[in-house]
Amino acid sequence: MNHKLHGIIKAVIDMGVPAATIVLSLLIVLAGLVIPAFCKNTYQNFFAGTDHELNVYRINGKMPGATILIIGGIQGDEPGGFLSADLYADMRLEKGNLIVVPRANFYSILLNRRLVNEDMNRKFTETSELNFETQVVTILKDLIAESDCLLNLHDGSGFYSETWESEQRNPLRFGQSIIADCEEYHDPKSGTVIKLGEMARNIAEVINKSIDNPEIFFSFNNHRTNEQTTLHAEQRKSATYYALFTCGIPAFGIETSKALPIETRINHHKLAVNAFMKIFDITPEVPGMTVEKPIVKYIVARVNDQAPIVIGDGETLNIVPGDTVKITHVEGNYERGYTVDIEEHGSINDVNKPFSITKPTRVIVRKDNNICGNISIFLKGTNKSIHTITKSPRVVYFKCRINRKEYHFPNGAHVDILKGDQIELVDVYTIPESCPGVVVNLKGYVPPGPVNTGEDRGWIVDTEKDLWKRYSLYNKGRIYQVVVLKDDKHVIGRLFFDMNEPSFHYIVFQLNDGIKRCFLPDDTISIQQDESIKLIDVKTNVPYNFNVSTSLTGSDFSVPFGIGSEIDGKNIQQKGNSCDIVISRGSLKMGRLSLNVTSEGLACSDQNIRQ
Repeated sequence: MNHKLHGIIKAVIDMGVPAATIVLSLLIVLAGLVIPAFCKNTYQNFFAGTDHELNVYRINGKMPGATILIIGGIQGDEPGGFLSADLYADMRLEKGNLIVVPRANFYSILLNRRLVNEDMNRKFTETSELNFETQVVTILKDLIAESDCLLNLHDGSGFYSETWESEQRNPLRFGQSIIADCEEYHDPKSGTVIKLGEMARNIAEVINKSIDNPEIFFSFNNHRTNEQTTLHAEQRKSATYYALFTCGIPAFGIETSKALPIETRINHHKLAVNAFMKIFDITPEVPGMTVEKPIVKYIVARVNDQAPIVIGDGETLNIVPGDTVKITHVEGNYERGYTVDIEEHGSINDVNKPFSITKPTRVIVRKDNNICGNISIFLKGTNKSIHTITKSPRVVYFKCRINRKEYHFPNGAHVDILKGDQIELVDVYTIPESCPGVVVNLKGYVPPGPVNTGEDRGWIVDTEKDLWKRYSLYNKGRIYQVVVLKDDKHVIGRLFFDMNEPSFHYIVFQLNDGIKRCFLPDDTISIQQDESIKLIDVKTNVPYNFNVSTSLTGSDFSVPFGIGSEIDGKNIQQKGNSCDIVISRGSLKMGRLSLNVTSEGLACSDQNIRQ
């Protein structure tokens, strides 16, 4: 018998308390002792009613143990991370604890962007800028302080490799790796040694046993973040760095490759999380994996705070001008992640917000950042006691070509493009399929010809020179919208192109048919007169380097310098001992490096060189 309980019973008996009272006291004590051992899962909602709502799930085991914090969606364009974390929010544990934050950056997830104001995973140092990212990170810091280990789930680019193999598989890629900030960390406060590299390699070995293809095996990716020569100094502002160097707990970034199907990414994240749970002796009921296409069964709304009404996906709610509409619930095939956006009212998340509707509008339903349903709101009649529902035409998806590659985007999607991309609106698909009188208009584009009808399907648009900035949203040249009109008056669909700047990351040269090296923007490359260099690769953020060119440029010359081109020191000397290597996209200059002939041989003024 528990010694504390035995002592209490003996004390009560010695006091002469009647037997019934002893039994009652015993039950009370037992309740106080047993209940904490069967702690229920708890849920916290921060910043409710905002676009950056934060949900935190605490999974408490029946038996005490270590606590792992799982963060997903800290960067909103990495669905493998937040969909994987979501699987652990409802599970039960026999032993140990989990703190699960499936969607740390909900606003960026809704927009399908890496960031909104600032990169949330670069906000874990002191910052003077106060925004919603700062508010969320403050909560995340408190959760890290409660934990024994942090797992930050990401989708990364390409495939990490310790040595250069190709443009998609090299030391500067992140995919299929377990990232830590150092090999070992000696905590000055506790004196303990955290063997991050050993843990990561063991986890990778466990994961790889369940992967058939060796090309997508996991490996340890040591960022050496605190070293002066690190290539990842920006990670000193990250969650894992804060967890390790401030809170003294092991912290890892789990990076699956964006090149893999979403189902594979989720499965690999599960393998990693489950392996870490085993290391920390956390006994789970392993969650199932459901990767279904999100659907909307119906929407529940109140008009003028009357009895709730149910509206099916694609249907139209008819009300009287000035009626107040509040969407209270979305019923679908998922428990979490649904939001509604009443166009031209409120914000991107309008659940449980009442709005007076004075003109026709539409309610967009999203699961995370994917549009999965909508209803229309029309105004008609004068009888406020009758609200009718009718069906109306709508766009289901857009067929587009970007740089000659074909894509299909759901209605209302935000599509990230780079300045200089070539886009073509091929067609739209509607419900019902036969929908005459439809015009597809890219705002800010005027096709050639004397008459502009507003119909822009079939034209190839050069986003560097064919778009008018003043017709972009907010007149900033950042977001251009495609509006689909029915009969020149009813908006039945929208698509958004979010314009980003093309950027140059690094360039790879080979010296005298031997060693290959990476050089970063603004580096100075030096070779001797009898040496030569060959261009092996140029890394940019432009997919397939579409329309990206490299040239050798001097005071009085500029010549193309493509992949496989080779130049020696004598040629450069003849042009004046130095020139620039310029990376461009169309007329946009993306980056440059200096190329000099010296007596010291191949060198770089910056220390960030990979061999």
